[in-house]
Amino acid sequence: MTTSLYILTGASRGMGLAMAQQLLQPGNTLLTLSRSPNPALAEAAEAAGIPLIQWAMDLADGNAVAHELGLWLTTLDPQQFDRAVLINNAGVIPPIAPLSATPAVDIAWALRVGLEAPMQLSAVFLNTTLAWRARRQILNISSGLGRRAMASQAAYCAAKAGMDHFSRCVALDEAQKPHGAQICSLAPGVIDTEMQEQLRGTSAEAFPDQQNFAALKANGQLTSADEAARRVLAWLERPDFGHNPVADVRDA
Repeated sequence: MTTSLYILTGASRGMGLAMAQQLLQPGNTLLTLSRSPNPALAEAAEAAGIPLIQWAMDLADGNAVAHELGLWLTTLDPQQFDRAVLINNAGVIPPIAPLSATPAVDIAWALRVGLEAPMQLSAVFLNTTLAWRARRQILNISSGLGRRAMASQAAYCAAKAGMDHFSRCVALDEAQKPHGAQICSLAPGVIDTEMQEQLRGTSAEAFPDQQNFAALKANGQLTSADEAARRVLAWLERPDFGHNPVADVRDA
């Protein structure tokens, strides 16, 4: 049996929770980093006999979270796992408004959770597991909005565009190493989550694309969180994972 370590951020709800639930499989050990633990997830893990560790962490303080992750990784037996995977899933949308009407604190929050923390966690993960025998993968959950500009979404778009580009850079770094990690920044498609509710629930005056997001829901074009999680996790199993460091789950 293959033994795998998964580290997953933003696992308390939506697609993150669905991924966590689907990762409760024999041979897996799962560490989640979220604002609050999920009791139902803990019960499911216990019932399945799967090692689950849930950390209540604020990813807006990525430095502290990365420090704790590094310390924890050093306590593990490097020979224990055949695969080690970091999934940077957490992200936030600040109040939807033009940049000129967005408080500086909200901009900082979005960039810290959506870009700074993934970079810090990735750095610690790569450094601490450098000598591990395991296959190492980083899966960054990006968005089409990192590749397409949208009004009233500057901070979120910038965070996801930065995630895409830092993934390209890390791919170049790791290609120079004899046992380099594989990395992919993956857009998961449009998903029926609270984030979508936030987008279509904003006034059209503040968010010019509001009607487009409302139409996605009305026309049944949103993927369920469970199905999106299945597609995203399936991407990790592709033999060409990481060959293209920026991808879309809808790619062939």
